[in-house]
Amino acid sequence: MSAQPARAALPLLYLRSRALPLTTATLACVALVAAWAAHWLQSQPYFDHTARVPVVVLAPLLASSAIGTSLHSHSDELDRTAVGRWWPRRLLHLLALTVLTAGVLAAAVPGHPEEFGVPAMVRNVLGATGVAAASVALLGARLSWLPMTVYGGAVYLAAPRTPGGAAAVWAWPMQPGPQVAAWAVAGAAYVAGAVFLTVRGPRPERG
Repeated sequence: MSAQPARAALPLLYLRSRALPLTTATLACVALVAAWAAHWLQSQPYFDHTARVPVVVLAPLLASSAIGTSLHSHSDELDRTAVGRWWPRRLLHLLALTVLTAGVLAAAVPGHPEEFGVPAMVRNVLGATGVAAASVALLGARLSWLPMTVYGGAVYLAAPRTPGGAAAVWAWPMQPGPQVAAWAVAGAAYVAGAVFLTVRGPRPERG
């Protein structure tokens, strides 16, 4: 096999080795369920758009778990010794899935941007995916879902009903869309997680 066909086959091999088709299908299912749940919750008597809080919190959590799992490397030794650099592939992998997830989940909660609509959903996708990316580098892809699941569950139960204040920092997933402090924390989490994963790569796993 010549060098040119082998080089052309690398993207396809990367996609298959990371199970990206399955990940994409999982994200589509999460988006469909989120759209149905958001519509159902908002249509109930005595409920309004604030009833979409569970969707805005849980859908990004599930999506980030799928993204983190897809970053698993089946051949970390080969990755480290390969001639080509792997960090651009990891970064592109993460960015592409983040944009896809933010887009499809934003479509699940149309309207009411000042509350729990598109801005809150996109912010939570960024923050949850950043935590998952950092967890891939620290714990490995198979356990990357755990930190955000524990944190998200604790915040969901403990966050005050009144937005703003200190809660905008430590309970950012539960904040309405316009909260600047919540955006700052989620954005910082994404940038830190992306840089950490890109530089360090997934933690090697056995078994």
